[in-house]
Amino acid sequence: MSSPGFLPTAGVGGIANPEGFAERLAEVAREAQGFEWLPLMAIVRDAERTLESKRDVLATRLMEVYRDSHSRAAFGLLYELAGHHLLQQVASRLRRYSSKADAHDVLQEVFFNIFRYPHRFNGERDDAFRVWTSTIVRNTVLKYLRSFSRSGRAEVPIDDLPEPSGAGSEEPLRDAIVSESQTQCGRLYLTYLHLYLRFYRMLSGREQRAIHLVEVQGFSYRQAARELGIKLENLKMVIFRARRKIHRSMRRVFEGLPPDLRPARDPNEENSVEDVVAASAKDGEL
Repeated sequence: MSSPGFLPTAGVGGIANPEGFAERLAEVAREAQGFEWLPLMAIVRDAERTLESKRDVLATRLMEVYRDSHSRAAFGLLYELAGHHLLQQVASRLRRYSSKADAHDVLQEVFFNIFRYPHRFNGERDDAFRVWTSTIVRNTVLKYLRSFSRSGRAEVPIDDLPEPSGAGSEEPLRDAIVSESQTQCGRLYLTYLHLYLRFYRMLSGREQRAIHLVEVQGFSYRQAARELGIKLENLKMVIFRARRKIHRSMRRVFEGLPPDLRPARDPNEENSVEDVVAASAKDGEL
């Protein structure tokens, strides 16, 4: 699926202008085969329905059309219909978090998420689109704020935190299960660390140094390349191959097979030509 390419200006979708709205629905019908748009016009002309009720039903039906046909006309009309309402939600959440971010920028990200994940939409209820997008707005705003936070974290009001399940209740069996699981998890983690260290020590000196600079000391690839005196592309290949050697050997151990990573050779040792050729071929496979 390609990106929409453009997004129209948010508005009320022309509900107050039935003739103009009918033309837009007819345009959607030309793109999406089988789309019955006349029943939607009956909703638009229903004087007993509120504007919010009309918007809920129309947005849900248009989202279903877009989900099933990927119609650009349906997506554009959906944006015009719901954009203003969603913009208000975005602006309200940004104010709640005391953020000065541009609400229109966040709104574009909200609709980009709608564009990317239509298969997750379930339109069984008339207000399904409003309920679904309220979650998208919340998650998008929090993600947007975290991306601009220096610490990588954003302060979230306590009301937005999920309610802990079983809080205040005593469940001895559950506590025992959790305690046992934590113990097993700790043992498994130590096993992983032990195997990782074992195979790390079997790498060549340059591979160990490259891994240590990047994963332990936090060097960027460019900084590590300068430290080792090699090209950036070469460093990336060294780290890629070193990680693959470790991970493949660990996987073989857990599968009950012998690891295929041999200890690094001492450069001071005199190796035969056959040994050097065989080792080179082995590295080539890795």
